[in-house]
Parts: sequence; structure tokens; C-alpha cells
Amino acid sequence: MALETQDRAARLADPVPVAVRLRPPEREGLAERFGPSDPSPGLDLLRHPLVARLVRNRKFQFLLILPNQIVFWTVIFVGLLGTAVPGLNFGAAITWYVWFCLVFVMMVVVGRAWCAMCPFGGFAEWIQRRTLFQRTQKTLGLGRKFPEPLARLGFLIPVVSFLLLTWIEEFFNIAGPGNPAATSFMVIGIVGTALAFFLVFERRTFCRYICPLTSLIGTVGSMGTVAGFRTRDREVCLTCKTKDCMRGGTDGFGCPWYTWPGSADSNLYCGLCSECYKSCPEDNVGLFLQKPLTSVVAPRRRRADVAWAITLLWGLVLYQQINATTAYASVENWMNRNLHFPHYPNPVDYLGVIGLGALATAGVVRGIAALLARRDVELSRPGSFADSSSRFRAYFLPVSYGLIPVVGADYFARQLPKFFQHSARVVPAAAHIFGFSSSSSPIYSFSLATNSWIVVIQIAVVALGTLAAAWSTWRITGRELVSISRSGLGVRLATLGLVLGCGAVAAVLYLIMHAAD
Repeated sequence: MALETQDRAARLADPVPVAVRLRPPEREGLAERFGPSDPSPGLDLLRHPLVARLVRNRKFQFLLILPNQIVFWTVIFVGLLGTAVPGLNFGAAITWYVWFCLVFVMMVVVGRAWCAMCPFGGFAEWIQRRTLFQRTQKTLGLGRKFPEPLARLGFLIPVVSFLLLTWIEEFFNIAGPGNPAATSFMVIGIVGTALAFFLVFERRTFCRYICPLTSLIGTVGSMGTVAGFRTRDREVCLTCKTKDCMRGGTDGFGCPWYTWPGSADSNLYCGLCSECYKSCPEDNVGLFLQKPLTSVVAPRRRRADVAWAITLLWGLVLYQQINATTAYASVENWMNRNLHFPHYPNPVDYLGVIGLGALATAGVVRGIAALLARRDVELSRPGSFADSSSRFRAYFLPVSYGLIPVVGADYFARQLPKFFQHSARVVPAAAHIFGFSSSSSPIYSFSLATNSWIVVIQIAVVALGTLAAAWSTWRITGRELVSISRSGLGVRLATLGLVLGCGAVAAVLYLIMHAAD
């Protein structure tokens, strides 16, 4: 069916594209809203002629995706047909010892770099567009619009899908790694689900609203130095009549992520696909670099779904740390016996610990807001919000964003034992495909670091994340929360205490776990 204009989901997630169609007098408030208060987009890489020519070439993203396609189809076939020994199976070894750790590095350094080269969405998109890289006018599939009530949930659906996928992975011991075939079936399941959504819904609905990784990559990736594709001159966007960046033009598709470059103030939802750059007839879209943590600190339009996604992700990584301790094993066994559940992870304590972690974080924020509001009343200096729910939201959203660095550091640190202990096995596993290696190879048992050093590195990573979160929350609270409460220093110290507490909890758990993977 013919490519349509921006749809309801785009309007829900990013209301600005609707407003930009207003007549000039009606746009004055909009221009002010997205004026100088937003952060400077930074260095535009596309000002360099060679970079611009490369990105404009329609084969560019195809060539980014192709190597990952080869690797992941290899993972599928080797997992199903290769050896059942996990450490010698290339599919299982590269997925769980190397790939997951590298994805976190890309998030922290770049942002949504993985989305630009993702083999899951890339494969499904090739089929949906009926081409590998050319601009086509008709797509394959039903082209349905994602239901508005679900679109309004934003990051909450993908964070739930991530929790579900993690539970499945833990239950079947896929990332142990266990039976390599289980890794293959998991990858097939993700690719199949992505393809189904691409054939039912338009554009990258799956990537934005369903993909298990999108909430994790979007939030943790906001620490990255790539701001994404942004408008160079907002006034040009405001007066644009064609909106080819959203509708699609002769040289490019409309934004698959439903993100208008004229409204972006973070890299949260830019999948780095470059379609808006290719489509813009005014050459008004650039690819910008930014200082680290800019997309954590700078946004003024904080979103509740993102805030709750951050706290739920925090609850999940805490659960993974807690259940890796020997003391918790007896609790898990007791619950399984009494609830007649076969084995770890019991869904009751899985969801319970995650939920308690998220609610405890939100509860601390609520307590901070209540105490500071009471202090203002005692000083006869009423705050800006009369009811507690408004006050809680005003504190919870910015503080949750500030926690992103410590949450991201905790997730990265959690992957390090597998990487340092077993990543060298990828070499004999690759050689084993051709019958040249076995588990007796010295590389197979080689570790990049001892358990004691792994713990030191984990704590160092968490410490860096905690410092980054402390700096972020200090900046955020100084700009957004001091005006709410007259106890300005109290706001900043209280939120700083929350960040330091989160970092301390993560560090102590790594000491107790002692490099358990």
C-alpha cells in the first residue's frame, strides 16, 4: 500500500508534527517552546562532504546491517546443527560471552547504534519494503496503525517484553549458556515476532513499541555522544509544507520511528536510520554529536513512561544480582517447594523483587517530595504544587532520568563476568565449526581476569556510573526542582543521597556475588 503521512502513533509519541501545520501566527508559541531553551545540537557530522555522501547513499545502512545478518543467521544454524557443548558452540559463545557486553558499550558510547545495524528489524524491514536498500513506493503487509491506547504507554510495553524475555531466558537457562539450540530458538522467536509486526503494522512499529531491547537501549543510550538526526534550523522545519521527513520523499522513506527531527531534544527515539536526512528537500537535517550525558540532563519534556521504565529496569538488575547470591538460593528453593513451581526463577519473587525495587525507588522520591513540601510549609513558603500527586510527578520524572547512568553501569557490570571469564572461547568455538578445536584447547579455559579483579572492575564501573548519575541529578535538580521547593540545597542533597544509595547497594551486591555470572 502507498506510504502514508505521519499516523496517529506519531502524533501521540511526538505531538509537534501536527502543530507544525498551523499558520504562522499560530506557530509563535510552538517556535518559543522549541527555541533557545533546548540544548545546542553540537557538532554536525554531515557538514563533512565525505560523511554526507556516505550517509546519503541508500546502500549505507544495508551494509551496516549485513554483517550482523550473517553473524546471527550463523548463530541460528550453528546453534541448531553444531555441537551441544555451549562453550564450543559459536552461536551460544558469541551471543552470551561477547555480543551482549558489546551492545552495552555501544549504548554508553554512541546511543542507539545497535538499532542502526540491528539484524532483527533490518531483516523484517527488507521484507516489508520489498527491497534491500532502494526507495520503493509500495510496501508489503497490512500497514495498520498501532492502536492509540497502546501507543500512549510508550516504553512500558517494551520494558514488559524485556522482563518477559529475561524470565524466559532465565527459566530455560539460555544465557547460562545452556543448550545452544535454545539460543537459536530465542533468536528465531525475536526475528519471527519482528517480522509479524512489520507485516501487520506500518514502519518500525515493532522497534518503537514492542522490541524487548528498545527501552533499555533508549534509556541507557541517552548517555551516548550521538545526539541523532536533528534539524539544523527549526524555523525551516516550522515553515516546511511537505514534511517529507515524516511522509517520505523521492529519496527517502518517512521516519520509521515516527520522530520529527524538529522536536527532538534527546536521542531517546532516533534509530539512526538516516531516512529523514535523505528525505529532507531543504538539506536541513544533520547528524549531531553531543557531550556525554546530554540526553540525560538536557530534556525538559520528561515522560512518565520513561521514568517508570528506568525504575523497572533498575528493579530487574537488582533481582539478577540478588538471586546470584548464595543466601538467596534457599529463599528461592523454599518458594518453589511451597508454590509447587519446578525451578528458578519463580515468577512470584521475580516480579516481586523487581516491583519492590521500582516501588522502593519511587517511594523514596515521594518521601523526599513530601518532606521538602512540609519544610516549605513550616517556613511559610508554599511550593508550586498543591496536591501530592502533582508534587510526586514533578520530582519523580527528573530524578528517574538522573538515575540512568547508575542503572546503565549496573547492567554493564553484570555482563562482565561472562566476558572476562569466557569470551576467549569464541576463538576455539569458531575453529570448531571447521573441526579444528576442542575443549582441551588452552584458549578454551583462558580467562581475561581473575574473579577478584572482575569484582574490582565491576565496583569501579558502578562507581563511575554513580558519579555520572550524581553529576546528572545535581544538574537536573538545580534546574528543575529547586524552583519547586524553596529548600533548594535540601532537594539537591536528598536526591544525591538516593543516587549514592543506589550505587552503594549495587557495589555491595557485587562484593557478595564475587564474580558470579
